[in-house]
Amino acid sequence: MITIHEIYQKLLDRQGIQRWWPAESDFEMMLGAILVQNTNWRNVEKALANLVTFIEPEKIRDMPLEELAQRIRPSGFYNQKAMKIKAFVAWFGVYNFDVAEVKKQPLDVLRAELVGIKGIGPETADCMLAYTFDKPVVVVDAYTRRIFGRVGYEVPKKYDDFRRMLEESLPSELAVVQTFHGLVLMHCKEHCLKKPICSGCPLESDCLKVGMA
Repeated sequence: MITIHEIYQKLLDRQGIQRWWPAESDFEMMLGAILVQNTNWRNVEKALANLVTFIEPEKIRDMPLEELAQRIRPSGFYNQKAMKIKAFVAWFGVYNFDVAEVKKQPLDVLRAELVGIKGIGPETADCMLAYTFDKPVVVVDAYTRRIFGRVGYEVPKKYDDFRRMLEESLPSELAVVQTFHGLVLMHCKEHCLKKPICSGCPLESDCLKVGMA
């Protein structure tokens, strides 16, 4: 079976470096990580556009909950997400909204703090860790599961088990984990869709096509 590192290398050879996270600031990145839960990025962009003059932690902290919810309405589940954002901003405020201060925390401590915030699950936390707080963690999402399941891997059901499996096979370098995440996203947009386009796929010769009709 194709190895994890070989998958990374084949995608990299085809696509080049694809570091994901479109954001103008660290805080915008973290807002996006919450807003993208259970929706697509187009809806996140609409929600962020409604916040364009408010993408500062102090402004979000001071904004009434109801107003925040209405502004992020395009992202769906807006009432719940507004409460999640408020809880996250309260946590960030403990660090005086200073990303540099947060980065001083060890990875395990920081991850535990993030997943301890109501509404911040492992995937959202790892997005923040990898893209804002410069921690070399692999972000696992539905796309990652799709690719590895189709090529024939027994994908662990638990998020952290799958993440650790990937991290054991990839260099523990920030640039690598960011690139890996971006490559997975791009590959699932171009080839490994729900209804896959296998022609021209860089993994076609290695793919067992598990679960595909």
